[in-house]
Amino acid sequence: GVPQVEVTFDIDANGIVHVSAKDKATNKEQSIRIQASGGLSDDDIDQMVKDAESHAEEDSARRARVEAKNSAESTIHQTEKALADFGDKVSAEEKTAIEDAIATLKATVEDENADAEKLTADTQALLQASMKLGEAMYKAQQADSGEDGGAEAPSDAGDDSVVDADFEEVDGDKKE
Repeated sequence: GVPQVEVTFDIDANGIVHVSAKDKATNKEQSIRIQASGGLSDDDIDQMVKDAESHAEEDSARRARVEAKNSAESTIHQTEKALADFGDKVSAEEKTAIEDAIATLKATVEDENADAEKLTADTQALLQASMKLGEAMYKAQQADSGEDGGAEAPSDAGDDSVVDADFEEVDGDKKE
């Protein structure tokens, strides 16, 4: 009395499912093949391409803003570090101008509505304000190397003879 049906499911490597059912009493068999469609239809693909093209300008602006923001943050960090190291080498007015430019740029970085042009302009303003700081750093470095250079000047003449001796030793090594 009770119908006996044998059902088999086979899934191949491509994700295609083969289902077959066999009635054991009558030996009748039915089967069906289930496969996924190609994923996205051509209309879906075309729509995605159109969306990408329509948002290309927005994406470009967003990228420019992110790059400008990264540059601004880097400039802030470098200037703050230089100000901490060499702030005593510039006048109080110049130091205040640099600190004001840093504060302005920080505010621009925090402003979500600031565009790349504003970020770039404020970064350039900070770079201009910190020019004197760069000059002070350069002068301090020159003073340090000038002291070292003064000590090395007499040894430069000695270095020439040492260089000659080195050349002679190298030539001697090549002959052996």
